[in-house]
Amino acid sequence: MRVGNPTLQDKTFSNNQARFSDEVMTINGTVQKTLILALLLLITATYSWHQYQQDSQTLGGFIMIAVIAALGVAILTAIVPRFSPVTAPIYVLLKGLSLGFISAHYEAMYDGIVFQAAFLTIMTLLAMLIVYRLGIIRVTDKFRLGVFAATGAIFLAYIISFIGRFVGFQVPHLHDATPLGIVISVVIVIVAALNLVIDFDFIERKANQQAAKYMEWYGAFGLMVTIIWLYLEILRLLAKIKARK
Repeated sequence: MRVGNPTLQDKTFSNNQARFSDEVMTINGTVQKTLILALLLLITATYSWHQYQQDSQTLGGFIMIAVIAALGVAILTAIVPRFSPVTAPIYVLLKGLSLGFISAHYEAMYDGIVFQAAFLTIMTLLAMLIVYRLGIIRVTDKFRLGVFAATGAIFLAYIISFIGRFVGFQVPHLHDATPLGIVISVVIVIVAALNLVIDFDFIERKANQQAAKYMEWYGAFGLMVTIIWLYLEILRLLAKIKARK
């Protein structure tokens, strides 16, 4: 059964079980790796944030290269999880560059929006962790399939929207600050948040199944992918709301 986050799949972990003599994956180890990746992300995000203030146009071209490189590293990590102790840090360093640039762009339009988005992201992360630990949401196969389907539909909509920019087509309301556009963003934020619950469950189950130690980096990588996505969607939602005021 695949999960909402495409980087965290049962097949990935089943193909990377620890051998008898290997160290095994633990939840605490994955948390530590996640904190390391978050710190690296913050470092490059802060750098590009400050560079945006000085020369946003020149930085824009460099950021596009970073975005493409981050995508390539993410794909490599998903295909070969054994590389994750190296590729996961590289991914977040590259992703941080684009994240800082995007954040600075939104902050220039709406003062204080980045702090609000970051705060809401952290609160959502904690809320989903509490919900998961208390068993309020049960992660069943049907739940995983539903979240995966919703995530896939959102991804497809963004792909169509991206391609549409080059041919003069735009997905209605997806990026608009209309009431329906805001509702769409709220739904996307909810789906992203539900992916966190699935990620928590997946990491816990695979740690219990004693996956290989390096899979802590892969689990942290998958969780960071969801957290970054959640932050960006909250940022877009807040921007839509502020644009209507």
